Amino acid sequence: MSLIDQHGRTHRSLRISVVDKCDLRCTYCMPEDQHFLRREELMTREEIATIARLFTERYGITKIRLTGGEPLVRPDVVDIVRDMVGLGVSVGLTTNAMNLHKHLDDLIGAGLRSLNVSLDTFNAERFKQITRRNGHGIVLDNVLLALERGLRVKLNMVVMRGVNDDELLRFVEFTRDRDIHVRFIEFMPFAGNGWGRDRVYTFSEMLGHIGSVHSYEKLTDDPHSTAKAYRVPSWKGTFAVISTVTEPFCVSCDRLRLTAEGKMRNCLFAREETDLLAALRRGEDIAPLIEANVLAKHAMLGGLPPFRPEKQEEVLHDLSARPMVSIGG
Repeated sequence: MSLIDQHGRTHRSLRISVVDKCDLRCTYCMPEDQHFLRREELMTREEIATIARLFTERYGITKIRLTGGEPLVRPDVVDIVRDMVGLGVSVGLTTNAMNLHKHLDDLIGAGLRSLNVSLDTFNAERFKQITRRNGHGIVLDNVLLALERGLRVKLNMVVMRGVNDDELLRFVEFTRDRDIHVRFIEFMPFAGNGWGRDRVYTFSEMLGHIGSVHSYEKLTDDPHSTAKAYRVPSWKGTFAVISTVTEPFCVSCDRLRLTAEGKMRNCLFAREETDLLAALRRGEDIAPLIEANVLAKHAMLGGLPPFRPEKQEEVLHDLSARPMVSIGG
């Protein structure tokens, strides 16, 4: 059985947040006054495996990405990776890589082959300003270590006007001699992150800036990819843009989300959630809840209005109360 929403889209990808805590406090995803869940509110390893098995075996989910917060702060994260790999699906993990060196051998041993690493700057002082702590050198060393160990690495950079947009070319040039996949992400609105339409450095601006220095070629995107991919000819790596704000890709989206406390969201911007964990702990069949949640998915942006300047106040008013750190990357 497939999970098909009211607009005819089939869903094959599930992102599972395993923890809402993070060892960095990035200004665009975690408010200063963020409150974290108690341990008993989080899904256990066994509950994650039970829910994920239902999604894969009954509903044909083929991709699972483990996120947070920062998943590597969870003590049993390697076991969770092993459980997900055992389901026979493609498994990835999103991390800030601050402590990746402590877990990399075990993660590879558990079967992990794909990493998304969040890094918004190559400048150590700017890194401290964005994340509210030191550690840029550690993160960069761990990115290189992961590449050396043969993992497929995507480097995610949230581009913010007036903050780090001047580093676009440096990130592109990082792909010259490395088989790495840089992804530039338009700054998106979430609770407490100070979003404004004027702070969005757009997809077209990115390509214009990159094209003023480097020629590039368009690559073929996966039909359900959120990113538009490119390559500078003859360079080893690639770069891509996730243009959620200016050119949304909702028509082809096949992603579903599960928060760390087991609430299902059918869109990153969803304001409605379905509590799978509470039902599971009561011994109920959660399949009807999953199916109803998917069927109710909005056509675009979780029901938010378009991210146009004249819609800014409407967008901000209608946002989910959750900051990014509690939704999952």
